[in-house]
Amino acid sequence: MTLALPFDNSYARLPDRFHVRQNPVPVADPGLIAVNDALARDLGLDPDALRTPEAIAALAGNTVPGGAQPLAQAYAGHQFGGWVPQLGDGRAILLGEVVAPDGRRFDIQLKGAGRTPFSRSGDGRAWIGPVIREYILSEAMAALGVPTTRALAAVTTGEPVLRDSALPGAVLTRVAASHIRVGTFQYFAAREDAEALDILTRHVIQRHYPDVEGPLGLLDEVTARQARLIARWMSLGFIHGVMNTDNMAVSGETIDYGPCAFMDAYHPRKVFSSIDQFGRYAYGNQPRIAVWNLAQFASCLLPLMGEEATAVEAASDSINRFPAIYEDEWLRLFRAKIGITTAADGDYALIAGLLDIMAEQGADFTRVFRGLGTGLAVAEFADTTLFAEWEQVWRTRIADEHDPQAVMQAANPAYIPRNHRVEEAIRAATSGDHAPFHRLNAVLARPFEDREEDAAYALAPLPEEEVRRTFCGT
Repeated sequence: MTLALPFDNSYARLPDRFHVRQNPVPVADPGLIAVNDALARDLGLDPDALRTPEAIAALAGNTVPGGAQPLAQAYAGHQFGGWVPQLGDGRAILLGEVVAPDGRRFDIQLKGAGRTPFSRSGDGRAWIGPVIREYILSEAMAALGVPTTRALAAVTTGEPVLRDSALPGAVLTRVAASHIRVGTFQYFAAREDAEALDILTRHVIQRHYPDVEGPLGLLDEVTARQARLIARWMSLGFIHGVMNTDNMAVSGETIDYGPCAFMDAYHPRKVFSSIDQFGRYAYGNQPRIAVWNLAQFASCLLPLMGEEATAVEAASDSINRFPAIYEDEWLRLFRAKIGITTAADGDYALIAGLLDIMAEQGADFTRVFRGLGTGLAVAEFADTTLFAEWEQVWRTRIADEHDPQAVMQAANPAYIPRNHRVEEAIRAATSGDHAPFHRLNAVLARPFEDREEDAAYALAPLPEEEVRRTFCGT
C-alpha cells in the first residue's frame, strides 16, 4: 500500500521550463528519525500514518505518494555576489502541494532525495548532520514566532554519504508556503523570457499575495515581508550565513538552514559560516544584503512594469521603503526586549547603548536580554560599571510602563538552539543515538518558559564548548 496525501499541485501545472519531472532516488534501508506531530495535524495529516512502513518508504523517496507529481524546480542566483545562471534543486524533490484545513497551501519537499539534472557535480544526497540541523533550527524558529519553512519528518537512508569521510545519509521532509525564490525570477529574467516572468508573477500573487495588483504591488509586499523578517532575525541574534538570492523566498519565510547560527557572545560583525570568509553575511550586514537581494528581484520585474524610466523609478521607490519598515519593526521588537511598549525619542539610543556595551565585553545576547527581566543581566558583564550606568537610565525609562517584566518575558527566549547543543545532537545522531535530538527539540518547542529541569539548556557554552564555525554540509 502506498502513502496517499491530499495533493493539489499548482506548480506542476506551470510550463515545463519551470521544472524537471524527477522522481526521488530510492535508498537502501529507510528508518524513521522523527515525525512532527503538531505540524502534521496542522496540515490535516495523521501523524501516526506517517510512522507506518509505507509512509517511511515515501519519506525516504523509495515510493511516490499517491497524488504526487515529483519535480525539481529551476532557479538561478547570486552566490556571495557572484552570478550563477543555473542552480535549481540539486538535491531536493518537490512532491507536491497540500491544502491545509485552514485553506493555506504548502509545498511538501524531500531534501536529500538524490541527483537531479540540476545537481551538477553533486550527489544529490544529504548526510544526517544538515538534516538534524535544519530540523532543529527551523522548528526552533517557528516556536520563536519567525516565518520559516518547517520540518515535517526526518529519516535515515541506510546508505553512507561521502564527504570528508563516509557519513550516514538522511532525508528531510520540508514544508514551505512555497519554494519560489528571488533566484526563480532571476532564472527567467536572465533568459529574457518575459512570458515566463509574467506567468511566475501571476502565480506568486495568486498564491501568496492575492490582494495586490501587478508586479509593483508584488515588489512592495515582498519588500515589506523581508524587512520585517530580517528585523526578527536581528532581534534574536540569528545569523543566516548564506543570504544568496537563491536563498531568499518571496513568501517572506526563512529558507535553507545551512551554516546558520544563533549568537552566543554579541558582536555586530559576528560570522559563523566557514564559507563567508569576508563577512558579507555577518549579523550586522543582513539588512543591507536583503536590500541588495531585493534590488535583483526588482530588476527581474522591470520588463513587466511598463515604460523603462517610469518602471525604474517606481521599483526604486518600492525598495527604498525597506529601511523605514525595517527600522520600525526593529524598534518595536527591541523595545519589547527591554520592556517598553510605548515610543519615546531616546529609545533607539538606549537600545544601541546596551548593544555597544555587550559588543565591547562579549556579553551573551540571549542571556543579557532574558536577564533584564529577572535582575540577572549584570552577571553577563565582566566589568559592570558601564552596564550599571545604562541600567539606571533604563529603569527610569520603564518606570511608567505597564508590567515591563511580562513584556520582556514574552519577547526574550530563555532557550535558543545554541550551536554547541546542535552539534551535540548531530554527533550523537551520527552514531545512531537520536535521544539528544529529541530532547533538544522538546526544550526548544517552549522557548519562553523557564523550567528548572531544562536550566542547562539556557546556559552559554563553556570556552571549550564554543562552536566558532558552522558548515553548509552539502
